[in-house]
Amino acid sequence: MRATLMHGAGDVRVENVPDSVLEQPTDALVRVTASCICGSDLHPYHSMPSDQGPVYMGHEFIGVVEEVGSAVATLKKGDLVVAPFAYSDGTCQFCRAGLHTSCEHGGFWDGLPTQGGQTEAVRVPLADGTLYRLPVAADSALVPSLLTLSDVYGTGYHAAVAGGVTAGSSVTVVGDGAVGLLAVLSAKQLGAERIILMGRHASRTDLGRDFGATDVVAERGEEGIEKVRDLTGGFGTEIVLEAVGHMPAYEQAVGVVRPGGTISRVGVPQYSDAPVGFTSLFGGNITLTGGPAPTRGYIDRLLPAVLDGTVDPGRVFDRTVAIDDVPDGYRAMDEREALKVLVTP
Repeated sequence: MRATLMHGAGDVRVENVPDSVLEQPTDALVRVTASCICGSDLHPYHSMPSDQGPVYMGHEFIGVVEEVGSAVATLKKGDLVVAPFAYSDGTCQFCRAGLHTSCEHGGFWDGLPTQGGQTEAVRVPLADGTLYRLPVAADSALVPSLLTLSDVYGTGYHAAVAGGVTAGSSVTVVGDGAVGLLAVLSAKQLGAERIILMGRHASRTDLGRDFGATDVVAERGEEGIEKVRDLTGGFGTEIVLEAVGHMPAYEQAVGVVRPGGTISRVGVPQYSDAPVGFTSLFGGNITLTGGPAPTRGYIDRLLPAVLDGTVDPGRVFDRTVAIDDVPDGYRAMDEREALKVLVTP
C-alpha cells in the first residue's frame, strides 16, 4: 500500500510499504477515504533529525471498515468511520470521565510505528472505543466537515470548553490556523459575546469573521498585546485560547489575559519551560489550562450541527491533493499557500 513517510526535516515521501493487517482481536482494518495534513505535522517537518526517520505520518482520517477482529462488537465491514487523533478503549476510568487522550490502554498514532492516517489503510487498535460510525456515505459532501471531528474542530472546541467560555464571555484567540479558526467557531457556539482573533493572514481572518470573530488584530508581540488591551479597556479578555504552540504565542496569551482570567492552550507546545511566576500568571491570579483534546468524547456533541448544516467547519480545507501529492501539500502549508490540505485516495 501507499503511505506517507517523513525521513527528516523537509523530507516527506510517499512510498510503497507492507499492507496493514489485523494484529489483535480488538483491531479493525480501515481503508482510508479522506485524511489531511495537520498544522502540528509541520513541527517535525521543520525540525525532525534524519536519524529519527522514516516515520509514518497522519493522525486524522475517515475510512471504510474492511475487516474487524474477533473481539470487535460495534463495527462491521462497510461502516464509514472517523478516527480521532488518539486511540482509546472507551471503558477505562479516564475515558469514562471524558479524557480519552489519557486512556490507560490507548495512545497516539505516532506511537504506532507502522500506522498513520496519510496512507491507504490503517490498523486501528481498540476499534470499538476509538472509531465513530458516521451516518453518511463516503462520497458525502459533508466529509470535509466530518473529518474536522478527528482533530481540529474537537481541539478548538476543547480550547473553548477548558477555558470556560459561556454566554457573554470575552475571548481572545491566538493563532489563525485551522485550530484557531475553529476555536473561534466553538467560542461563538458556546455564547461568547466578544471574540478577538489574533492573526495576520487576511484570507484566514476573513474566515474567522465568518465563524464569529468580532475583532481582528494583525499586529504581533507587544504591539499586538497593546492593540488587544486598547480594545478591552486596558485589561485584556477574561479567556485566551492559544492555538499555536510556540513561545511567542504563549507570551501573547499572557499579555492579553485580564486579571483573574484563564489561558487555555491547545497548540502543541514546542517548549518545556514557560513563565508562570508572579509577573506572568501568579500575580494576576491567572489560570493555565488546556492540553490534547479528547476529541472522541466531543463527537456526540458536535456531530448534529455538522449533519444539519448549522456549522461548516470543513471550510478550513482550502486545498485537496491525492496521496502521491502529499509532499507538495506539506510544502504548501509550510509556505502559507494553504491553510489545511485535504488528502484523497
